[in-house]
Amino acid sequence: MRVVLVLLLLSGMARAEGGRPGDFDYYVLALSWSPTWCALEGDARNSPQCDAAADHGWVLHGLWPQYHRGWPSHCQTTTRAPSRRMTASMADIMGTSGLAWYQWKKHGTCSGLSASAYYALSRKAYTAVNRPDVFRKLQEPVKLPASVVEQAFLKANPDWTPDMLTITCRARRIQEARLCLSKDLAPVPCGRDTVRDCTLKDALFAPIR
Repeated sequence: MRVVLVLLLLSGMARAEGGRPGDFDYYVLALSWSPTWCALEGDARNSPQCDAAADHGWVLHGLWPQYHRGWPSHCQTTTRAPSRRMTASMADIMGTSGLAWYQWKKHGTCSGLSASAYYALSRKAYTAVNRPDVFRKLQEPVKLPASVVEQAFLKANPDWTPDMLTITCRARRIQEARLCLSKDLAPVPCGRDTVRDCTLKDALFAPIR
């Protein structure tokens, strides 16, 4: 019972809300495979991200300030919240303006940046990643080891090493590629609680609609 209590306390510390803006160790750049999110959530919400005309593949989920152990969130800041125009301008790479707003509220407030600077940095980080073309060429759903997705990203970005990247799964589907970056956006090794590679050998990977 005592061990369980300690584990629960540690878990709560890792996910505790709050923190001092700008006080963190590195960023996690999360790229979400849009067809997975649409299949599990977006279609039911009639999200514009899931319209066939949107043609989304790897979208920017967020740029997350991270500690070596744990992460801050929902930091108290005096920085002005983003305008609707700002959030709408991020929809081309984030899918919706709603996600852009949510990411600012949860993670951007901890960056120590203004909303406009945070979004600009997020876009810079996103565009610097070579997203493997092979995934856009899929015509039918396939099942594959999650490690294949990781290897594709490493091949497309030869400056990266495996400890800088993790592939996540959800509901037995490929969910996200998460890259660890310094505050200057240089790829860096991830902390222990970030490196949690999906180990599935038959993860579903759906094509772009």
